[in-house]
Amino acid sequence: MSDVKSLFRYPGDVDAYGFDWGQLSVVLGPKVNGAERFSAAVVTVPPGQGHSRHNHPGAEEIIYILQGEGQQMVEDEAGQPHTETVRPGCCVYIPESRYHSTLNTGSGDMQIFVVYSPAGPEEALRDLPDFRLIPKESAT
Repeated sequence: MSDVKSLFRYPGDVDAYGFDWGQLSVVLGPKVNGAERFSAAVVTVPPGQGHSRHNHPGAEEIIYILQGEGQQMVEDEAGQPHTETVRPGCCVYIPESRYHSTLNTGSGDMQIFVVYSPAGPEEALRDLPDFRLIPKESAT
């Protein structure tokens, strides 16, 4: 079992994954604190930014809006996009391997809590061309 202190994490406690559209701080997962069946991260998306249509093969995702406002797109089973306005308190379920995207349409940062099950999609993000590691002392 991991040290009980590793069970408590803030986004500033970990290195962040930086992208052209924002950043992601993995606060729970196999490499952070030994979580085996899921991982979780806090995502920050600046105004006017967003991540493009993508999916996480073999994984489900939960998106919970903490702060800001945006447009969340999730494709239906036939691959047709469905977009909703999302605000704090909105919880979005992304079925396994389903394509989705997020756009911050507000005037301030959009902050999102995401959960992946099983863990792993967060590590695949390191392979994206715009990925850069932001050391924890520099992450916001």
